[in-house]
Amino acid sequence: MRILIQRVGRASVTVGRERVAAIGRGYLAFVGVTHGDSAATAGKLAAKTAKLRIFEDGAGLMNLALTDVGGEVLAVSQFTLYADARRGNRPGFSDAARPEHGETVYKAYVAALRAEGVPVQTGVFGAHMHVELVNDGPVTILLEA
Repeated sequence: MRILIQRVGRASVTVGRERVAAIGRGYLAFVGVTHGDSAATAGKLAAKTAKLRIFEDGAGLMNLALTDVGGEVLAVSQFTLYADARRGNRPGFSDAARPEHGETVYKAYVAALRAEGVPVQTGVFGAHMHVELVNDGPVTILLEA
């Protein structure tokens, strides 16, 4: 499982012409699932996401977590995190989980984040989405299990 986290001032997801989710300060979390991932994997990375200290404290050091700053998460499924572009110009996606498995693990990640006390908004699994964000920093962290 791969979670690409971007610290944001705000982020939103639009499907078609409808805004389906929006957050203020927090994390935009792109969630990629591979074949061997499970609810346990999702829970482990959700706990890591919730406790990740990448917000600046009064001294300008990255010492604060989401809960310390009242942050939110916008979780967006993204199978392309498992793209393999080592050969040729067209990436392969054989390492990405099948949609039914990916959706189950993605939903487990969202549920585990909520269980950690983190407010979570989501994109629409499998939909063509337009994601807007204001990257704060920029700070981008890859979590992997």
